[in-house]
Amino acid sequence: MLLPLQARAQFDWPYTIQNGTIITQVPERPAGQQSALGLTVEKIPVVRVAFVGLGMRGPDAVERWTHIPGIEVKALCDHERERAEACQQILRKASMPAADVYYGEDGYKQLCHRTDIDLVYIATDWIHHYLVAREALEHGHHVAIEVPSAMNMTEIWSLIDLSEKRRLHVMMLENCCYDFFELNSLNMAQHGLMGEIIYVQGAYRHELSPYWDEYWKRGEEDKLGWRLDYNSRFRGDIYATHGLGPIAQVLNIHRGDRMRTLVAMDTRSFNGKQLYKDRTGQECPSFRNGDHTTTLISTEQGKVIEVHHNVMTPQPYNRMYQLTGTLGFANKYPIEGYALSSDAMAQAGIGSISKQYTGHSYLSKEDTETLLQAFTSPLVKRYGEEAREVGGHGGMDFIMDSRLVYCLQNGLPLDIDVYDLAEWCCLAELGSISMDNGNLPVQVPDFTRGEWNKTDGYHHAWASPEAEAATRAAATAFTEQLKARGAKYWQKVAKQEAKTARKSAQND
Repeated sequence: MLLPLQARAQFDWPYTIQNGTIITQVPERPAGQQSALGLTVEKIPVVRVAFVGLGMRGPDAVERWTHIPGIEVKALCDHERERAEACQQILRKASMPAADVYYGEDGYKQLCHRTDIDLVYIATDWIHHYLVAREALEHGHHVAIEVPSAMNMTEIWSLIDLSEKRRLHVMMLENCCYDFFELNSLNMAQHGLMGEIIYVQGAYRHELSPYWDEYWKRGEEDKLGWRLDYNSRFRGDIYATHGLGPIAQVLNIHRGDRMRTLVAMDTRSFNGKQLYKDRTGQECPSFRNGDHTTTLISTEQGKVIEVHHNVMTPQPYNRMYQLTGTLGFANKYPIEGYALSSDAMAQAGIGSISKQYTGHSYLSKEDTETLLQAFTSPLVKRYGEEAREVGGHGGMDFIMDSRLVYCLQNGLPLDIDVYDLAEWCCLAELGSISMDNGNLPVQVPDFTRGEWNKTDGYHHAWASPEAEAATRAAATAFTEQLKARGAKYWQKVAKQEAKTARKSAQND
């Protein structure tokens, strides 16, 4: 309620009910506008980046980027000036020059007017994800947006049109697509090890009581913080992407298959409603988000997707990543493992296993290691060791950022495009529509507008070894020069700081 009117997300996309199915409006692609499937742009040898939103996730992103060759941090922006200024110390530690600082309600608008920025990296609260992205795209910058990148259908279709019209990348920063288990399982699925994947599960089940106080608040009158406030006002799976993203890639969504029909159900708000009362001292007559939301989705190719959302009830963290295939099974929570028959493993070229399997039980630790030796993801092979050292949710954040920079530097399509963003974020408003109409099925729009089967399967793009080596060499050389310049800059700063400290001591 404290947010400015223009920053309030709304669930108000038009729809009709036809023969018991809800159909939302799909706007026609404007004349002269082209699909962004497989979008590529000119190589960006040095990725000049600006970070907007430096509260919870932003500072860690800045730190991770200092480990990636061929980048330059040009600007730091946050509503609170001190948060942006604090990130200068991250650049200082890395011997990189200080960045320009922007702050206040409209700081991001000033930043986006710059012409020396290639990418705006957005890690604000959810309400401002779209606002910052729109501003950046309208001024010619690629964007990478934290999850969820769009909160409603209006924002989703706007981002699609901006990406298509401006020929700019719009990537959602879904780090769970880069977790080691998910990457390895994706690689196995792509090689047919588990046969036809027919049923997948994903979730965000994360009890947030340790974190409610950490979410940004607009002054002392704001007792909820932006995230709890959003849960109180909106129904549906408003944080679906951690669970949905990795399993959607396995199913080749908009790359040979598409989400077709969605049905959502939720419980009443029990803990959420009580949490509102405990924090505000007032009853909440309608806490919109149920404590637990379940969404079922059928696909064009006859597959089923199951997604859950629960941030309110006590339970171990669980993203429920699970793949059920005709020849095998993968599961991440609460037991991480694979179930495959000996015949399936033999067909995949894995002969040295310790015992016979029917697929009825998980592989032993020894045989799982044998499996991984054969099917470790190329991304894990490339970035895994460094990712574990740099960190970021166990390293997956670093792999995500490294891949983003790699694709930009080599002029390749990004791993996650604007249509992924649309499909993974649409569960919020579409689920709300389903539940507000007695759990009626909702037809999921084809966000590609007729091109969902034009690409043959999901894959990560790679440059040729020669082009990759040249790009890497140029990036490394630039970073060495940048750090030499940064070291000189911070030496001058240190001398000035010492001089100021001496004067202060003399005055005391």
